[in-house]
Amino acid sequence: MSTNGNANGTGFDVVIAGNGVLGLSLAWVLAQRGQRVAVLGLPHRPWAGSAAAGAMLGCFGEVTTSLLATEHGRAKLELGIQAGKLWPQWLSELEAGTEGAPVKTADGTTVILNTIGTAEIDDANYNAIRAELTRYDEPFEDIEPTDLDWVDAEPISRPLRAFHIPGEHAVNAAALLERLEQAVVRAGATLVPEFATRVVHQGERVTGVVTTSGRTISADHVTLAAGANSQELLDSLPIGSRVPRLVSGYGVSSLIKTVDGTTPDSVIRTPNRSFACGLHVVPRGDGHVYLGATNVISVEPRDTAEMRDLVFLLQCAHRQVRRNLWNSDVAKVQVGNRPVSMDGFPLLGHGGMQGLWIMTGTYRDGLHLSPLLAKDFAARILGEEPVADLDRFAPLRQPLRTGTREEIVDVLIDHQMGIGYEQDWTIPVEWHHWIEMDLRPATLAWANELDPEFTPPAELLFASRFDPELVSLLRKYYATCREHS
Repeated sequence: MSTNGNANGTGFDVVIAGNGVLGLSLAWVLAQRGQRVAVLGLPHRPWAGSAAAGAMLGCFGEVTTSLLATEHGRAKLELGIQAGKLWPQWLSELEAGTEGAPVKTADGTTVILNTIGTAEIDDANYNAIRAELTRYDEPFEDIEPTDLDWVDAEPISRPLRAFHIPGEHAVNAAALLERLEQAVVRAGATLVPEFATRVVHQGERVTGVVTTSGRTISADHVTLAAGANSQELLDSLPIGSRVPRLVSGYGVSSLIKTVDGTTPDSVIRTPNRSFACGLHVVPRGDGHVYLGATNVISVEPRDTAEMRDLVFLLQCAHRQVRRNLWNSDVAKVQVGNRPVSMDGFPLLGHGGMQGLWIMTGTYRDGLHLSPLLAKDFAARILGEEPVADLDRFAPLRQPLRTGTREEIVDVLIDHQMGIGYEQDWTIPVEWHHWIEMDLRPATLAWANELDPEFTPPAELLFASRFDPELVSLLRKYYATCREHS
């Protein structure tokens, strides 16, 4: 443990529950501003999303037609664009004051449209990315698939189109976390190698947290930035049931030592599909690449990979990107948990109790948003003018809607069918239509049975059909929403 600050439990200005990229980034900004800060979390970060992330610094590559379909989704994109502008100076300042491996690992992002995807998802999202790049005057250039030097997909999975976004890079998540830890300690903050288990409060005011060892760490402000594990802390508060509940977007990624020692210069990725963030290959230096990533909704965070997810990921990578990856060494299998709120949108801002701040529910965007959210939350905690518009993502809210029930079911069916094609199913041509004909009314009937009014995002609706515990949590949450409407 660092000995900076008051590690015995009193006298902190801010205690931050969570030592992932969001918690450390906020601690760095606050400590530089002279605040006495404690950051809680085990050093190896079990269950954390940022520790296993591909760490792509991009928001345009994440664009989907579903994201653009609502004002909430477009607002999230605007936050991503704002955050992207902060990263060059953020990295420069971080690397200037710390030691370790280079943080940046990729120059730009290359998006490919290949033969594996479906028109409803891949073509639509590929074109949506290009349209938004044009809308915001962000540079990109088309590339002939045959000119993609590092890409050597199997013939039936070959790319049909591709373009390069020179402004969307990637970092090594492990190196970033190491540098942030150094910066936090050098700025005078305290690292406490324990979990927070509950938030202490007196009336409507939070006063600190209790750790796994049973001691209390007191502070004027408490920030919940523990990803999916923030739910346990929310459950300890009277406002907890009014905040969209968190579940995990469990994902598997892998670090590969390439057989020929080569890596691409840029990120190589597909558009988002199959309820996940698309297939992506990220260079990591020293002949290694990061392969990511799967996404499965899970009520509880997971720390081990299911065999099916790992096999699926490795097969997709060697078939769709580079065939000789099949002969490469699997250096590491990583498991992370993205914090997913029950309406699919971030939980950002004041927590409805004096001194309480909530910074989670960021799903796939937390690492990319970290410089912006760190600066914004620091300003709010210090009583200054906020630097970002987070009002619509205030944690105490009614569920934000991603579409009508019928629209959400349509998205679900498109992605469910896309999973089959990405896993190379072989069915008679007309069966696609027959399967859809049966799935759509059955899924709509399930949505009606789940709740008469509210419909969760497509991936949660999909997962709920197989998970009674998720069904129970959704129904309980929606009942609470009606009580406070």
